[in-house]
Amino acid sequence: MAFSLINYPPRLDLARLPTPLHLLPRASARWGAGKRIWIKRDDLTGSALTGNKVRKLEFIAAHALAEGLTTLVTCGGVQSNHCRATALIAAQLGLHCHLVLRSDGDSVSTTGNFLMDQLAGATYEILPSTQWGRGVKEAFSRVEASCLQTGRPALLIPTGGSDSLGVWGYIAAAEELGNDLREAGIERAAVALATGSAGTQTGLTAGALLHELPVSVVGYAVCDDSDWFNARVCADWRASVLRWPQLPDIALAPLTRDHSVGPGYGKADPAIYALITELTRLEGIPLDPVYTAKAFHGLITDIEAGHYDDVDDIVFVHTGGVFGLFSHEQELLKAAASASAVD
Repeated sequence: MAFSLINYPPRLDLARLPTPLHLLPRASARWGAGKRIWIKRDDLTGSALTGNKVRKLEFIAAHALAEGLTTLVTCGGVQSNHCRATALIAAQLGLHCHLVLRSDGDSVSTTGNFLMDQLAGATYEILPSTQWGRGVKEAFSRVEASCLQTGRPALLIPTGGSDSLGVWGYIAAAEELGNDLREAGIERAAVALATGSAGTQTGLTAGALLHELPVSVVGYAVCDDSDWFNARVCADWRASVLRWPQLPDIALAPLTRDHSVGPGYGKADPAIYALITELTRLEGIPLDPVYTAKAFHGLITDIEAGHYDDVDDIVFVHTGGVFGLFSHEQELLKAAASASAVD
């Protein structure tokens, strides 16, 4: 039974949808080993307000408005795509926004996503990574109490908007992807994506089952490992089923590959910078060094190893992250110069 008539919760029209699905002919010739590599352009959900987080925030922000909550509070790295999207949506809706940010290095880059946070008027505080676990919980409690006291009640949004509310963004995206596959004449495919807080992976994995898509969903971990992500997807789905009576109690069997982490979250090695350069020159599509380039690198590594020999079509979900490029400027310029020297 297909669940095409799912009763979605309230949703705002914030993303530019549907996003395109198109073939990457030159990338397919370079890395596809006879398979067709497609790309779902969720980096085009907007201009400044872009990427996969916007789909989740359509439901999250609608909930905040319905509940009379006038401050959005969330957390992530200083270059968090989710924090930037939250700050911009708050500005668009006339809400307040406070960000609890994590610094993973000795200094904080003021460019990229962090610059956009400040342009959007978000208030923020920055914690060192060594204080993150307990520190972010304490900050959330303190900010929530302060917002309530000042008459600006807050909605506390977890990292990446990944919870039983944000999951709806990619359940809906799976329905959209089903239409894409039919229009492209794709009868069976693998769907690959970067996974960092598991929300997009949870929504797509569940959505593929709910909408009976002829796909397998494979997440490429950019932190932690496959055991952590598989457990997190199942836990988030369980919480979603308990919260939303319209969701059927089906079991998920998430698939996660964990060889894409590299030197660590938010860090990349020369191979990733070289891949970003090469794909940009092949297809005119930049990936980011934190999420999508690592996932794409994992994907083409798995194609070469025969991991996808049972399908002819692979859909890579580009979850955005273009603003994250700018804090890696020097490394990317070196990769570009090296590629030009070889050419």
